[in-house]
Amino acid sequence: MWTAACPRALKAICLVPLGLLLLLDCGLVSGEVPPHYWETPYSQPYFDNSSRREVTATVGQAALLHCRVRNLGDRAVSWIRKRDLHILTVGILTYTNDQRFQSLHSEGSDEWTLRISSPQPRDSGTYECQVSTEPKISQGFRLNVVVSRAKILGNAELFIKSGSDINLTCLAVQSPVPPSFIYWYKGKRVMNYSQRGGINVITERSTRTSKLLIAKATPSDSGNYTCSPSSSDSASVVVHVINGEHPAAMQHGNSSASCPRCLLPATSVPFASATALQIALTVAAVAWNFNWNGDRLDWSCGWNCDWNWSWSRRWSSVRRCLDRNWNTAGGLLHVWGWS
Repeated sequence: MWTAACPRALKAICLVPLGLLLLLDCGLVSGEVPPHYWETPYSQPYFDNSSRREVTATVGQAALLHCRVRNLGDRAVSWIRKRDLHILTVGILTYTNDQRFQSLHSEGSDEWTLRISSPQPRDSGTYECQVSTEPKISQGFRLNVVVSRAKILGNAELFIKSGSDINLTCLAVQSPVPPSFIYWYKGKRVMNYSQRGGINVITERSTRTSKLLIAKATPSDSGNYTCSPSSSDSASVVVHVINGEHPAAMQHGNSSASCPRCLLPATSVPFASATALQIALTVAAVAWNFNWNGDRLDWSCGWNCDWNWSWSRRWSSVRRCLDRNWNTAGGLLHVWGWS
């Protein structure tokens, strides 16, 4: 008897094969897999939603779209451009004449990556990662290709008094990732490693900002200064270091002080003529060379006025505008020695 052959402690183990034999004999357990087993969701391919679905890339820098598919089995993964339904890749093969598109995949990996070399703004749009199930399943990815540019704060032309400090600030605008470096040039000479004393470059990669500080500037520091981030178009500014003949042109932190068109030779004129000139300057500030910017009027030389288009408040807006520019014109005449 089986009870005599099995010690008491092993009765449970001995019962298992006997129970299975009984079930098989009764037809309750079959060696065949039920036909509906392979239709369960766990056996079908599905997307891993941990991937980033929106990617921003810079012009000229490779863009990568990562698609992760679980339980792929013998199915194929394709990349399709949504705007024209063009098949770009199937598996690791490229199906387009544009060789900038490439499918990257490592054996045994769940990841299928679409790589776009040297992307351009026209490449922006939706791309689909598609699996050849029946019916097909797909996942969309949005690509934004931007042009990253450097921007130097202030005007394109600055006038600095000899002996003052030059302070230039550069921003890498629309840069998806911080630049690996930001170089400053004077002409073709790199300023970051200049041997001239008094030069300091402060770069903060996290804020995409770099500052060029030149202490006690001399006329020899005049020239074209360029900010060049690693992955952005460069920006330039022309700096004039002068001996103080035109104090209105100095860098004082406001746009009117550094506007070269505001430069006029200092001279002496009668009071009546100065008053007339002040009126003329005020009118010119209101009427000359303005640009629309939303609900704001920007005047040349940095004069600006808030313009309220409500009929009930228009006159008060005009009066404030005239008052502000009247005071500005009077201040300039005083600086120039005309009042």
